[in-house]
Amino acid sequence: MTIRAETSADITAIRRVNIAAFGREDEANLVDRLRGQAHTFSFVAVEAEAIVGHSFFSPVTIAGNCADELLILGLAPMAVLPNYQRQGIGTLLIQHGLMTCAQAGCHAIVVLGHPTYYPRFGFVPAKQKGLQCEYTVPEEAFMVLELQVGALATCAGTVIYSPEFKQLE
Repeated sequence: MTIRAETSADITAIRRVNIAAFGREDEANLVDRLRGQAHTFSFVAVEAEAIVGHSFFSPVTIAGNCADELLILGLAPMAVLPNYQRQGIGTLLIQHGLMTCAQAGCHAIVVLGHPTYYPRFGFVPAKQKGLQCEYTVPEEAFMVLELQVGALATCAGTVIYSPEFKQLE
């Protein structure tokens, strides 16, 4: 299993992974709309020369009190082909993504996901750091991970995703 940054040759396979994992085209279309924007990161999991997983990170902003120079990313979507799920591929994608984002100077990552899955990577409910999601979601499902300790100490407010996410509602 290899985890690496996407290349232009991967775009069709990434669409296929997201459509298969989510059972619809919305997330694949979201990635296509966000791809190439500043501070986005896209990673693929490759097994036997086939792309079997994908993770995507894109910038979010904080409406409220937060330093403008903080780079905060949202992890979404994260997808693994159904036949490859529950084999640790998602874990590898997330670990690689978090490490790469930290090395690139990202201060924190937010995720809207399963509250029993993401804490293993260090995510905590965003409410503990004074943040809330712009969407109506269960508090325990919206989480944050500081990649730089104390980065969010002076932040409080609502996390706003790129406008492209509104098409998922």
